Parts: sequence; C-alpha cells; structure tokens
Amino acid sequence: MERSTDHQPHQSETTCRLLVEFLEVAISSIVFLKRVYPPGAFERSHYLNVVVHRARHPQLRDYIHSAIYGLHPFIQKGLVERVAVIFFNKEHIPAERFIFKLSLNQSYGLKVESNDLEFSLRSFLVKLSLAEPLTKALPPDCRWEITAYFRSLPSGSSKEAQLWIPTDTEHWQQPPLITPIKSMSSEPLSVQLYLEHPSLSEPTAPAG
Repeated sequence: MERSTDHQPHQSETTCRLLVEFLEVAISSIVFLKRVYPPGAFERSHYLNVVVHRARHPQLRDYIHSAIYGLHPFIQKGLVERVAVIFFNKEHIPAERFIFKLSLNQSYGLKVESNDLEFSLRSFLVKLSLAEPLTKALPPDCRWEITAYFRSLPSGSSKEAQLWIPTDTEHWQQPPLITPIKSMSSEPLSVQLYLEHPSLSEPTAPAG
C-alpha cells in the first residue's frame, strides 16, 4: 500500500460505491434466502465471482435499489452505523433481523486495492448462501423492510434525507439473541453481519 492523499476523496468514493453495490446484492440474497416471494421473483447472476440471486420483479428490485442507493451519501459521510433487513409479524413486531454493522474510515490515507475489498466482501455472500440453518421460520403473513440506523441524524433539508422516514416497527423489550455470520475488520472498511432473534424471555404478543 502507498500513501496517496491526492487520491483520498476518490478512494473513499470508490470504497463507498463498492460497499453500496455489495449491500444491494446481499439484501436481495437475504430476501431470497427467506423465501418471502416465489423463486420467479429472482434471477441467478454472478457478482464478485459468486452465484447470487438478484431481484427481478420490478417493484422488489426498485425498492431494494432505491433504499440502498439512497443511503450512499450518508454512508460516505460516516453517518450510517447499521443497515438492517427486518422481518416482522402482523403485529409489526420483529421476528428476525439481519444486521450489517458498518464502519468506513474516510480519513484513511493509504491506497486500497479494490481486489482486496472485493475478496473480503465475496466471503460474506458465500456465508449468506449457507446461513439458512441459522435462521428461524417466519410467521404467516410476515412483512419486511430495510431500516438504517444513523450515528447522527442527517439534515432534514437535504433531498436525500427526505427519502427516509422513522420506522414504526416495534422494538423487543429484552436484549436479542445474536448469531454472528461474518465479519471483516480492515482499513478503510469494517463490516459485521449478524442475526438477531428475540430473547427466549421476550413477551409474546397476545393472540388476536
């Protein structure tokens, strides 16, 4: 690696763009894994030399794409701490959460090889394809959403900020059970992917 402050803004943008691109593919893979939609809603393709399932249904594809690329400027500014794919029941209580915990060091001054980052992110997709035994069966009539957790709230006056609204998904009353899936810790990018499930002592919603 070599120090290259002249290319630092470009390097940060390249890393952020790769991360956002990866998140779009990974989230599509998660939704496919959970079988929320028929297999025909997805198509097989290759990304980072891994077979993945991308959303092909227009509304599904557009939702994932617009949500993740809408986060691009906030990820680049270091405002986004976590991106979650939340599956919840008809009472809007989470049944399962896939969490991507992100850390992007914008002040990192060394040149980073894209191949190194791609190799690390590829391993997440491989792990995801094998993660079904770690997951739980979803309840009937479940729904899902993409939620971002910000370190600090973006300016409400910006066009990008207005695309995001507070979620009305309920929170668990007890600390969740956490199952790690994959992590990478390097400069300038660190990513943790893990599952969250409700604690065994979590109160259950009354049958209605």
